Amino acid sequence: MLPRQCCPGQRGGRHVSVRDGRQECSLLGTGYGMWSSIIPCWAVGRRRWQWAVSGSFRMAVACFWYSLINGVAFNFLAVLALASHLRTMLTDPGAVPKGNATKEYMDSLQLKPGEVIYKCPKCCSIKPERAHHCSICKRCIRKMDHHCPWVNNCVGENNQRFFVLFTMYIASISLHALCLSGFHFFTCVKVQWSECSDFSPPVAVMLLIFLCLEALLFLTFTAVMFGTQIHSICNDETEIERLKNEKPTWERRVRWEGMKAVFGGPPSLLWFNPFAGLRLRRLLMIHTHKGGSEFSV
Repeated sequence: MLPRQCCPGQRGGRHVSVRDGRQECSLLGTGYGMWSSIIPCWAVGRRRWQWAVSGSFRMAVACFWYSLINGVAFNFLAVLALASHLRTMLTDPGAVPKGNATKEYMDSLQLKPGEVIYKCPKCCSIKPERAHHCSICKRCIRKMDHHCPWVNNCVGENNQRFFVLFTMYIASISLHALCLSGFHFFTCVKVQWSECSDFSPPVAVMLLIFLCLEALLFLTFTAVMFGTQIHSICNDETEIERLKNEKPTWERRVRWEGMKAVFGGPPSLLWFNPFAGLRLRRLLMIHTHKGGSEFSV
């Protein structure tokens, strides 16, 4: 409620006032002074109405761009995270063919005198260097880091890059959601929970707390996983090799050399692209063998 204000142009005891920005004038007396007061009164009311409309329009435009930018950013990260998850799950991690430790195959290797090869007694396959047997996949995996239940696959030589991208994008989404929740909370407190949510204040607070805890949980978990993977790549040492304290018998590629070996090529935006090198035909080459699914290699 705006206070009563006198419009300019008062003459001869004639009084004009504006109430609530509308053209409501109380005129004392009649004559020429009435018309000289109505015109300024209409101008003041019109100007205040224009200010109110302009402020509401600017606020609507700001809310539109805020929602659009954050919505596009969140869904863009979600698509990249989903693509990284699918690539990690469907890509052959570096499985060694089962049952290839036969006399005919070893004769075809033309081994030199004194050269030693290892045979896995569990899957009856020739075990390459840095390969380990996965008790869940029931086969040996080249450069195996660990078996991840979240992707239902081993993280190995061929799909470690996509697993790193998966953890990075999930951590980014969680951080984004945490920042949006904090900003929304402080905005609601600033306006005393009026017109900031369709829910009542207690329900809105509970939902914000739940979302913040969920985002913080996933941010912590995926950020730790991302950090350990980058550390393993830069040291050229898998998690299994670190836990077993295996002495390296291979030439280590540390730091940027290790990153180039895993992500392929020099640093570029392709490192962050989970669709790079995508071949649908290769992803669909999964067949059933002996009652279980295995990768075709």
